[in-house]
Amino acid sequence: MAVRRIGFGAKRLAGGDGGGADVQDRAIALLRRVVELGVNHVDTAAFYPSHGQAGETRFESLGWANEVIRRALAPYPKEFVLATKIGPTEHGLARPEQLRELVESDLRVLGVDSLDLVYLRQMGLESIAEHFGVLAELQEKGMIRHLGISNVRVSHLHEARKIAPVVAVQNRYSVGFGRVNDEILQLCGELGIAFIPFFTLTAESREAGGVPDSGPVQEIADRHGATVAQVRLAWTLSRGDHVLAIPGTSSPQHLEENLRAADLTLSPEDLAVLDSLVD
Repeated sequence: MAVRRIGFGAKRLAGGDGGGADVQDRAIALLRRVVELGVNHVDTAAFYPSHGQAGETRFESLGWANEVIRRALAPYPKEFVLATKIGPTEHGLARPEQLRELVESDLRVLGVDSLDLVYLRQMGLESIAEHFGVLAELQEKGMIRHLGISNVRVSHLHEARKIAPVVAVQNRYSVGFGRVNDEILQLCGELGIAFIPFFTLTAESREAGGVPDSGPVQEIADRHGATVAQVRLAWTLSRGDHVLAIPGTSSPQHLEENLRAADLTLSPEDLAVLDSLVD
C-alpha cells in the first residue's frame, strides 16, 4: 500500500508538558487532525517514555502513546499503516522468548488483530537472526503483516532478508547527522526497501528535542520563506524516492508546517550545501 511520504511519529505527542492534566486530550485531538490532513502512516512504540512533573522522564511498559492512538483513531481508517517497534524494555533489550509477549501487548493496547508493520529495534546485537526469526514466526501466524528493522547495520539487513522479507529500515539520519547510514540508505533503494529515518529534525540533540540551529540551513530556509524544519525534511525526501519522513510534534501548527515540506523544492545548489554538512 502506498503511504504519504511524510507521516507522523508519535514520540513527541506529550511535548514539553507531559505532566499536564489535559495532555492526552490534546494528543488525541492532534492525532485526529493528522488523519484529517491526509496522513496515512503513523509510527509508534510501546517503549516511548512519558514525562512526569518538572520534566521527569519515566518508563511505562504499556505505552502511553499507543493508548492514545487507539483512543483517537480506532477503528482505524482504511488505507492506513500503523507501524510499531519491538525490542527495548525497562531492563534493556528483550530476549527472543519475550518478543511474543511484547507483540501481544501491542495488539491489545492498539486494538488490532494484526500489526501492520513491526520493526525489530535492536540494541548492541552482533546478530539479529534469533530475534528477527521470532518476529518472522509471528508474521506466519498472522499477528504481523510486514517486518522492518531499526538501528541496524548493513550486515543486519542482509541477515534479516535471509529469514523473511524486510519492507522498511529505520535508522538515525538527518542533515549533517547520521551520515554513516548513507550506505544502508542507498542499499535500501536498490532493494526496493523503504528507508524511514528517526532524529530527522532533532539531529544531534536526539532525545532532547528541538530543531538545531545551523547557519547554512537557516540561510536556505530564509531564501525560500520556509522553516528550518521544512528544509531538513525536504532534504531528507530528496535522498531518494524510497525515503520517507515521520516527524513528530505536539503542536498543530508544526504539524501543518511539517507536512508542507513535501511541497518545498530545493535547488541543486541548496542540496549541494546540505549534502556537504556531514558529521
